[in-house]
Amino acid sequence: MRKSRQETAETRQRIVEAASSRFRETGIDGTALADLMADAGLTHGGFYKHFGSKEQVVLESLQLAADSLRESMASTLSRSSGSRGLNAAIASYLSPEHRDDPGGGCPFVALASELARGSDEVRDATTTGLVGLVDLIAGHFDELPPAAARKKALVVLSTMIGALTMARMVNDEQLSATILREARKALQQ
Repeated sequence: MRKSRQETAETRQRIVEAASSRFRETGIDGTALADLMADAGLTHGGFYKHFGSKEQVVLESLQLAADSLRESMASTLSRSSGSRGLNAAIASYLSPEHRDDPGGGCPFVALASELARGSDEVRDATTTGLVGLVDLIAGHFDELPPAAARKKALVVLSTMIGALTMARMVNDEQLSATILREARKALQQ
């Protein structure tokens, strides 16, 4: 029996969601299609019924993860006005919970080195995702001219991404916590 278009779309979405988490947990190169499909509750043979290549699912899963991060950050920012909203977003991003959840966290931290070596399409999607976050953060510096707000947002985002990356890399729990704490203190207003 053939699947309906809706069932096919739902299956495809399930694969993208599984890939989004799996890629952030084990890396793009470290993910076998068989494992990705098993995460989605499917067999390996079904992959190419939904995607022409692994890169296609990389692109869609990266977009999903970037959109999810931006939506989460926007929600946190909107709960309070001005610097309180930004401080809450910084605290959430630079939290031990986010550090300890690579599969559900920032794709730019989890996949940075692989994204940097990716195809033009992957780098375009990466750029789009990062610019979306920069613009979101810049919108909370409304007291600054737009160009200055964007520059400040670039510093905030790059510090957040760098600090979370460092906190995940080290094997010293106390040092990791210190990295997160000091970055929060440096960024919060």
